[in-house]
Amino acid sequence: MRLIASILACGVMVAGCGRQPPPVVVHAADRVPEQLSAWGVVLADGDYFELNGDVLPYGLNTPLFSDYALKMRTVWLPPGTTAVYDSEREFDFPVGTIISKTFHYEKAADWSASSYRVVRADREASLDRKGRLGLDDYVLVETRLLVRYEDGWRAFPYVWNDAQNEAWLEIAGDVRDMQLVGGSDIERFLYVVPDTNQCEGCHAPDHTQKKLRPIGLKARHLNRSYEFGGQAQNQIAQWESKGMLTGVEDDVPAGVRWSGPGAATLDERARAYLDINCAHCHNSSGAADTSGLHLDVDAPRDRNFGICKSPTAVGRGSGDRMYDIHPGRPGDSILLYRMEHSDPAIAMPELGRSTVHREGVKLISDWIAGMSGDC
Repeated sequence: MRLIASILACGVMVAGCGRQPPPVVVHAADRVPEQLSAWGVVLADGDYFELNGDVLPYGLNTPLFSDYALKMRTVWLPPGTTAVYDSEREFDFPVGTIISKTFHYEKAADWSASSYRVVRADREASLDRKGRLGLDDYVLVETRLLVRYEDGWRAFPYVWNDAQNEAWLEIAGDVRDMQLVGGSDIERFLYVVPDTNQCEGCHAPDHTQKKLRPIGLKARHLNRSYEFGGQAQNQIAQWESKGMLTGVEDDVPAGVRWSGPGAATLDERARAYLDINCAHCHNSSGAADTSGLHLDVDAPRDRNFGICKSPTAVGRGSGDRMYDIHPGRPGDSILLYRMEHSDPAIAMPELGRSTVHREGVKLISDWIAGMSGDC
């Protein structure tokens, strides 16, 4: 695998140290550096976290839930290259593309590196007007890289140190004992950094091919306004104007933000939520295809959609309920039962969370409760 190295024309200075940041470098898949800083994509010096050069942050209309972690997402393309637009699938990114996702939390009162008390906040991550994240108020946990090579995508998990000035490659993953604080409510949980093989559990939506692919970088997830540096702009229009995206069609699919009703219906919000949280496995070719439950956003509302469908396997995961979705009866629906649990033998999704997404549970409960008919 050849080494691809690209130097950015950067005017961004590393926070608090007044020096030029290192260039963004795409390392060969068989020579992956131990330190995240060697990639030059995101940087931290113990006081601030920030992005490098032409690395572009982005947000999703409806993001994947991950134990209430805030996520700073970025994309970087080698100079002179572009991604190719697709109205349904993820965009086709050029070799050398680096996608990063930095998981972090707001520190709660009495936070310490030993107690890891963090705020339960169901909101979007944001940087200040200088494009930084102050580490007096936030703690960095991990940064995951998804890198496009000639033979496909590779995933690399990096875990931030206590000094908050470097993240280290952890191929085998990591586990961190944390506490979620919401008012007087404190919930202790184990935050799990996935190993490289577990990344395939979400990022290989085609179980036969088993090739890693980006999940969120699709038109319906990116078609929204995003604010960076005090300026807000539609992301797809911004990418196109920067020469990062070609082939954009006039009729870009509208995105749905599950957490903000706006003009979206309850059905649209629920389906957007299930699409991003469940459909990477629950689709006609996904890892959960044998379940016969298809939850992608354009799945037809037939028996495979789960309404009045009996499970293909009976076990603890069914909770003795008869149907995946029982119209008008969320408490009798297997789908909701599995969302309400954190026990690994019951919980869905199987990877990516150790806590229950309370707001997501309420959304799906309201959705099922509003369905007409019976089984």
